[in-house]
Amino acid sequence: MLRPVAIHCVLSTLLSLWALCNAQSDSSPPVIQLRLAGEKRKHYEGRLEVFYNGEWGTVCDDDFSISAAHVACRELGFLDAQSWLPSAKYGKGEGRIWFDNMHCTGGEKSLAQCHSNGLGVSDCKHSEDVGVMCNQKRIPGFKFIRNQANSGETFPVQVEDVRLRATYSQRKRVPITEGFLEVKDGGKWRQICNEDWTEQNSKVICGMYGFPGEKRFNVRPYKLLAKRRKKNYWGSSVNCTGNEADLSECNMGRDIVLKGNSTCEKGMPVVVSCVPGRAFAPSVSAGYRKAYRVEQPLVRLRGGALIGEGRVEVLKNGVWGTVCDDNWNIRAATVVCRELGFGSAKEALTGARLGQGSGSVHMNEVECSGFEKSLTECYFNREALGCNHEEDAAVRCNVPAMGFNNRLRLNGGRNPFEGRVEVLAERNGSMVWGTVCSDSWGTMEAMVVCRQLGLGFASNAFQETWYWQGDVSADAVVMSGVRCSGTELTLDQCLHHGKHVLCPKGGGRFSAGVSCTQMAPDLVLSAQAVEQTTYLEDRPMYMLQCAHEEHCLSSSAATAEPSSYRRLLRFSSQIHNNGQADFRPRAAHHSWVWHECHRHYHSMEVFTHYDLLTLNGTKVAEGHKASFCLEDTHCDEGIQKRYECANFGAQGITVGCWDTYRHDIDCQWIDITDLKPGDYIFQVVINPNFEVAESDYTNNIMKCRSRYDGQRIWTYNCIIGGSRSSETEETFPGLHDNQLSRR
Repeated sequence: MLRPVAIHCVLSTLLSLWALCNAQSDSSPPVIQLRLAGEKRKHYEGRLEVFYNGEWGTVCDDDFSISAAHVACRELGFLDAQSWLPSAKYGKGEGRIWFDNMHCTGGEKSLAQCHSNGLGVSDCKHSEDVGVMCNQKRIPGFKFIRNQANSGETFPVQVEDVRLRATYSQRKRVPITEGFLEVKDGGKWRQICNEDWTEQNSKVICGMYGFPGEKRFNVRPYKLLAKRRKKNYWGSSVNCTGNEADLSECNMGRDIVLKGNSTCEKGMPVVVSCVPGRAFAPSVSAGYRKAYRVEQPLVRLRGGALIGEGRVEVLKNGVWGTVCDDNWNIRAATVVCRELGFGSAKEALTGARLGQGSGSVHMNEVECSGFEKSLTECYFNREALGCNHEEDAAVRCNVPAMGFNNRLRLNGGRNPFEGRVEVLAERNGSMVWGTVCSDSWGTMEAMVVCRQLGLGFASNAFQETWYWQGDVSADAVVMSGVRCSGTELTLDQCLHHGKHVLCPKGGGRFSAGVSCTQMAPDLVLSAQAVEQTTYLEDRPMYMLQCAHEEHCLSSSAATAEPSSYRRLLRFSSQIHNNGQADFRPRAAHHSWVWHECHRHYHSMEVFTHYDLLTLNGTKVAEGHKASFCLEDTHCDEGIQKRYECANFGAQGITVGCWDTYRHDIDCQWIDITDLKPGDYIFQVVINPNFEVAESDYTNNIMKCRSRYDGQRIWTYNCIIGGSRSSETEETFPGLHDNQLSRR
């Protein structure tokens, strides 16, 4: 039986708890501020951080859900959330863990309205910090409010959009490099007062628009314009250090007192003027010469589908190598982008997202301040222990809006990635759409089209497009004789006939067409395998009849006696697919050619060229290998073989696998019966006719030094095309890399 005193105590406790709960239910939720932070992220994703009571903290991933992520993203001004990530995927935060065991319905206006253990009540560690990935689209008309109580803290700039508003005289320039800076907040475009504006701020804006740096400009015309225009200033200044990749990474500065026409009395609206990179600078030169060619950079991009993206490679002691993705972040990526004449980085990619490189890994654990002129100036660990090409770093850069896709289109295809190529050209003083003559139309030309339209790589080039009904008014041929090297930014930079069109077979059904793809294969020959397996064999002519029928012997074999011998330079070739898509022969199964003598199918009539050249580049012996069998001989660990030639099976080379042509099979040789003793260059070219599109053709060629004394042959110093500096590759005179070999 309870005593009266005990009953009194219990009642008092219950009343106290009821009063406390009632008080809590009546009180409004605490005022908080959110931001996204962390490593290797874009501006719409990151570790979720909360500002409360003068201190930034994090959110624990216990019980966190997509509903909570929706609430957080909307509070940050995004439409909603795409996903959320547990276990400190964007790095560990610091300070208090403000929220734990969060339960949101998804309809709350603020994260503070969701149920949780209470502010600061948590048993989590920072290894459990939650991250969110928001929809890139902003909420139209969203008003970003910085709490006045928290104005002593630094907050990232949050606006709906940013633009450079060019003056009338500048609007026709491509690209637009100068204009009034405006930000969109609360659904309205607003100017920024230039009283606290710095060159560092301008550098960040220029980077966002694809320009490597800012420059001075003539203020006078802008002052006159500003006096005549009605102004609507934004209520804050901006504080950037200059190494940020985006305005959203800068902090908001002091508040600007808005007082109508008297706002920003000592200044005027901010004007930003940018310096375009070499590839995008306005130029009076035209045609082929405008293609972007760097003499000898220290950094380059390879394997990217679009302008301004690719795997990062650096030059060390004359040899190109890759960068390991340990610590790779947007700051280092921005240094690379600016160095190459682009703007800041949109994305720092890890895990060989844009294909694996070959050779050495030159840099590891790169750390950049963001102010370096070159990636080679950043601190890095010279030991790449534990790194392999599965960890190759890559970048996607901001590039200027050149309007390339306004002058070209695909029409009649089943999807936006294919169709008849139609170009905008001037005829009789007006701009009209027309087709491209398909004479000489091939993979290189299709590659330029797909890149210009931002559609990736070419998967096919078509010389007949009768099955695609394009625009009837655009049937006339307006462009002919197109020949591209593959480095051009636009189709009109390729060699072509200009205004004097010559197309004997006409347009219509014979118009050029393309199909594009986001990913492509990348074949690379193993130089080591060739170097280690080269030898000579004397073989009687009567054992070479099948090879002779397939044109694998030199021309003198046509008159040779059956009992005579041919001297063959034999070797093995090991061809890796380092790209992002399987390498498949262009010809479909039904169109493969059957060779009765060897009793096998050829899926590509010519897959490789084998040549011996003099030191000045003159061809003295040759061979070729038809791809009678493209298959996965071996694969990297964890990768399943897909292609096998047995039983008329599918042919190809899977990503991460390689096809080995052993030295002892027919046609895997060069006939050197008529060769004189001397020093030569041994050259192998894969996919020489560009029948199949690849992300990089420069590495399809291999060159070796060879010495023949009449009885023996030595093969040494084998190098892959594009793997050495231009100075090193000049030790092989008279040669071009595969990218230009057909010109």
